Amino acid sequence: MSQSFQWPVRVYYEDTDAGGVVYHSQYLNFMERARTEWLRAKGFEQDELADGEGVVFVVRRVEVDFRRAARFNDALTVSVELLEQRRTNLTLQQRIRREADDELLIEGRVQVACVDVDGFRPRRIPEAIAREMV
Repeated sequence: MSQSFQWPVRVYYEDTDAGGVVYHSQYLNFMERARTEWLRAKGFEQDELADGEGVVFVVRRVEVDFRRAARFNDALTVSVELLEQRRTNLTLQQRIRREADDELLIEGRVQVACVDVDGFRPRRIPEAIAREMV
């Protein structure tokens, strides 16, 4: 549906266990950073969406396939690709690759829901945002 967005990430010591392998939950953090930068590249700051539009995007569902481990000091590329856009949510494909050999380490599907900032109830994605997603 859309072109893939790429965001670079470096693995720091704090991201790893005692053996220098990235702890599994850190991959979700890397994916979150890439989604934030994807929105920013489309012209949307999350705090401005909350203040101006009264909406935020929250993770509703995540499916992750762990293929290979990243290690301390690896340079990674995290991609974001829009698979589906509905009235109140987006489904995204995300991949994490090691830059040195372009090996696919992590593959995931993330569904984010648009909710209002007051009650966190589902809300239609504002038209200006929806237009920029495709």
